[in-house]
Amino acid sequence: MLFISVPELESAINYWRSQSPSVGDALELCPEVSALAKPYAVLIIQGAQRLAIDYLDPKALAAWNGYLQFLSSKTQDK
Repeated sequence: MLFISVPELESAINYWRSQSPSVGDALELCPEVSALAKPYAVLIIQGAQRLAIDYLDPKALAAWNGYLQFLSSKTQDK
């Protein structure tokens, strides 16, 4: 089973925030950040250090995989 740590999830959220900053008077989050916010909140509330990737719903998993693709392309550019 694969796990995502709190720092990894924070990095993914920060990546998506940099790609699509909050907008409008309500500072609405982009769909990817919104999808990752729930599992992040669960980790914080439970005081857990990691989360099973199987816990992610389809939208959060898509956001996570998009972040991993970014990391992969960044590594290949070196």
